[in-house]
Amino acid sequence: MFTGIVEELGTVAAVEDQGDAIRLTVQASTVLDDAGLGDSISVNGCCLTVVSHDGLKWTADVMQETLDKTSLHGVRPGDRVNLERAVTAEKRLGGHIVQGHVDGVGHVVSRTPSEHWEVVEISLPAPDAKGSLGRYLVDKGSITVDGVSLTVVEVRGDTFTVSLIPETLARTTLGLRQPGDRVNLEVDIIAKHVEKLIQAYAHDPSKEQS
Repeated sequence: MFTGIVEELGTVAAVEDQGDAIRLTVQASTVLDDAGLGDSISVNGCCLTVVSHDGLKWTADVMQETLDKTSLHGVRPGDRVNLERAVTAEKRLGGHIVQGHVDGVGHVVSRTPSEHWEVVEISLPAPDAKGSLGRYLVDKGSITVDGVSLTVVEVRGDTFTVSLIPETLARTTLGLRQPGDRVNLEVDIIAKHVEKLIQAYAHDPSKEQS
């Protein structure tokens, strides 16, 4: 589990094609301070497992399922990536509960700068058999974009907006993303659980009135 508070910007050092997977090597420092084999690190919002590290770089295997459903497909050496270690019981939950399980890939639609912040509009992926991810979004609710915990400013049908402060622009890849760029999206897990419970209650024959 993560909080969506990015600890550092890493740099992709190598991408090894393994056919139905890639071996991803990332240069980093902070997230390797106490890293061990098998630990989880979020890379642009994707939970990956450390399979090796030397204190300067670490490596993870990224399977085809992850490549198919996240923006890690097409990642190249030199790309910057958001990194966060798994949360510990002693850590403040500065963002919100983030699993590192990407729900879909959106695109940056537009960026509108102002004096002290920047409003970014992001598209939602096309609806699947269950519907649009937009059903989980509410104004002032939580959304994870490329592993960054953000507050939704406004839901606009198949897009939504977020406001980025200078700290976020400087310390995450969201300061680099341009219109058309792909971003990983993870919606609030609490909203998913509420939806499932309501659906189960609605279809429970014992709750029907005679």
